[in-house]
Amino acid sequence: MNRQLLLDVLPAPAPSLTNFIAGPNGEALAAVRTLAPGRALYIWGSAGCGRSHLLRALTARPDAVYIEAANSANILRVLAEADSKSPMPKFVAVDDVHRMDEHRQAGLFALYNRWRESAATGRAFALAVAGDRAPLSMPLREDLRTRLGWDLVFRLDPLSDADKLAALAAQAAERGLHLAPEIINWMLTHHERDIRKLAALLDALDRYSLATGRPITLPLLRAMLADPDSQRP
Repeated sequence: MNRQLLLDVLPAPAPSLTNFIAGPNGEALAAVRTLAPGRALYIWGSAGCGRSHLLRALTARPDAVYIEAANSANILRVLAEADSKSPMPKFVAVDDVHRMDEHRQAGLFALYNRWRESAATGRAFALAVAGDRAPLSMPLREDLRTRLGWDLVFRLDPLSDADKLAALAAQAAERGLHLAPEIINWMLTHHERDIRKLAALLDALDRYSLATGRPITLPLLRAMLADPDSQRP
């Protein structure tokens, strides 16, 4: 294996509401936690702010479905047109709506209409949608843009370096690891700044320390990243 960054090959932990680092987005996280059938939520923000994490975490349950913009428009249509005898998920998440073509936009428009029609019935479902900008700025058909703002709307702000540092320190403490501040600062300044990939790096560093019998230090972190064997599962 080439001596590529460990971050490129480590699997990131599965998204959950527990491992979502809220930072300035506590209200949005609370809204996702309490989202109930019959309610709708639109969250927006720049790439890497946690939109997909929240939607995947919301739908990590058997009565839910997660839909990406690249999925077939038929998936949206089937949900929107399901009859009373067809099973209906209680939670539906639709991600990256800014990437949808006209057929998928039409399917999501129909799904919003179905959501509103069923909101006060026994077939009510929660609808969570995410995009990269505010509803009225979305590059979508006008009638769909207005529906994005029908219920709850939250903007997600990126985590600050201080938030990331605090999150990594807390995760290290949960594992009983004692990391010097310079180790976390080095991780933030020299590597991928995505918090999930940084958490994966922390996991790998813990395993590498145990495997080598060496305490966690900055030289150990550098040695691990230079060691091709440490990149294998």
